[in-house]
Amino acid sequence: MITTADETLLRRAIGLAARAVTLGDAPYGSLLAGPNGEILAEAHNTVRRDDDITAHPELKLARWAARELDPATAARTTMYTSCQPCGMCEGALVRSGLGRVVYALATEQLVELDPRSGDRPTVAQDGPALFDEARAPIDAYRRP
Repeated sequence: MITTADETLLRRAIGLAARAVTLGDAPYGSLLAGPNGEILAEAHNTVRRDDDITAHPELKLARWAARELDPATAARTTMYTSCQPCGMCEGALVRSGLGRVVYALATEQLVELDPRSGDRPTVAQDGPALFDEARAPIDAYRRP
């Protein structure tokens, strides 16, 4: 359930997206709010500027959270973001231990507004293969 406080912080994330455009960057912004609603960190998309396909604000903040927050605090932290996180960012958010994400635009809404944002090629995948060989490093890592 999205509260009035959530809407206030979500508007700030949308403001970060708007600011990104004025800087020549893509229109995506995000922030992290701690357990008491305090803003811990903010970021916007810098894919073009940094020539880095991973420079999404959600991924930058997930990395920050994993590095700077203890697991208990991360679990009580909320990310506010102008658009629903992509698959890459969603994976990082799960791994970072953040407790919640609140977003403004769903992916489907974004694609309706900007059809180019839905143009993502697929990558062929084959596997699994070589189970016994591939498990050796995993088994070695798990041993005390």
